[in-house]
Amino acid sequence: MNRELLVHDWLVAGIALAAGALAGLLLRALMRWLGRHAERTRWSGDDIIVDALRTLAPWAAVIAGAAVAASTLPLTPRVLGFVNQSLTAVLILIATISAARVVAGLVQSVAGARTGVAGSASIFVNITRIVVLVMGVLVALETVGVSIAPLVTALGVGGLAVALALQDTLANLFAGVHILASKTVQPGDYIRLTSGEEGYVVDINWRNTVVRNLSNNLVIIPNNRLARTNMTNFTQPEQQLSILVQVGVGYESDLEHVERVTLDVVDSVMADINGAVPDHEGAVRFHTFADSRINFTVILGVGEFSDQYRIKHEFIKRLHQRFRTEGISIPAPTRTVALHHEGPGSSALPPVPHQREAAPRSPATTTRS
Repeated sequence: MNRELLVHDWLVAGIALAAGALAGLLLRALMRWLGRHAERTRWSGDDIIVDALRTLAPWAAVIAGAAVAASTLPLTPRVLGFVNQSLTAVLILIATISAARVVAGLVQSVAGARTGVAGSASIFVNITRIVVLVMGVLVALETVGVSIAPLVTALGVGGLAVALALQDTLANLFAGVHILASKTVQPGDYIRLTSGEEGYVVDINWRNTVVRNLSNNLVIIPNNRLARTNMTNFTQPEQQLSILVQVGVGYESDLEHVERVTLDVVDSVMADINGAVPDHEGAVRFHTFADSRINFTVILGVGEFSDQYRIKHEFIKRLHQRFRTEGISIPAPTRTVALHHEGPGSSALPPVPHQREAAPRSPATTTRS
C-alpha cells in the first residue's frame, strides 16, 4: 500500500460497495418488472434477453461498486491493476454466460418459429453455446494476462488427435448440420425411411436424430445413416396431403349415381371431421374392370399425416351406410369351378358348375381340370 489505511478509506470503500449492492438490487427488481411485461408480448426473444439481463445487470453493478471501492483504497499500482483485471475477468465470464444463454435461446426460438413445432434442433443450440463460452473464456484469460496463443496451438494439435479418434462422432455431427442446413428434415416433420422406420422428428442433436413413431416410442437414428438413406418426408413441401381409398361396386350399379353419392360423402367428411381439409375438392376415378366389381379410387384431403387414419375410418363408415341406403352393392369376389368327371370305361359327364364365395383377398379366377 502507498500509505496506512484510515477510517475514511474504509468508510468510502464501504459506501461504494453498499451503493453497488443497492444498485444491483434495484436492477434486479427492474428486470423482474420488465420480465412480467415481456411475457405479455408475442415475441419470445424479449423474454430470453430480460432473463439473461436479470443475472448480468445486478452482478455488473456489484462489480462496479467493488472496482470503485478498490480505487479509493491506497493500493499499489500493481495490486490495483491485479484487482481490476480480476474483476474485469469475472465480469467477462458472467457476460459470456449471459450471452451464451441469450444466443442459444434466440437460436432455439428461431428454429421453433421456422418449423412451427415445440421441438428444437438442439445441435445448433449446443454449437452456438459452446462457441460463445469458448470465446468468452479466451477473452477472460487474455484480460488477466494469460497468453492464449500457446493454448490455441495446443488446442489445435489436440483437436486433430481427437478428430482422428472420434471419426464416427464427427461424421454424425457434420451430417446433422448438413441435414438442417439443407432443410431436408426439420423437427416436426413426419418421415419414413426405406428401412421401415417412420415417425415425427422430435430433435436433431449432435449425434443422432430422435423420431417418435405413432405408438409413442422413440426411434434413435444416427445422423450419418439418416443422411445416406432414401427417405420420404410427408410434411414437405407442405403439410397437407392427399390420401387414396380403394372402393368397388357391382357391375349393375349406375356409375354416375355412384360418383354423386361418393362425392357427397367426401364433402360431408371434409366438413365435419377434425383433421380434414374443408376446401378440399374430392375426386372419384374409376380405373379397373375387376372379376366381380368395378374398382375406383377416392381422393381425400388431410391436414397432416396422422390424420389420415381418422379420416379413412369415418369415410368408410359413412360410405358403407350411404351405399346401403342407396341400394348400391359392394359384391364379394366369387370363384367359379367347373369339374369334368372322366374315368376308364366311363363316358364323360357334362361339367358340373359349383359357385362359392372366396376370401376377399383372393382374385376371381376360373380353373379347369
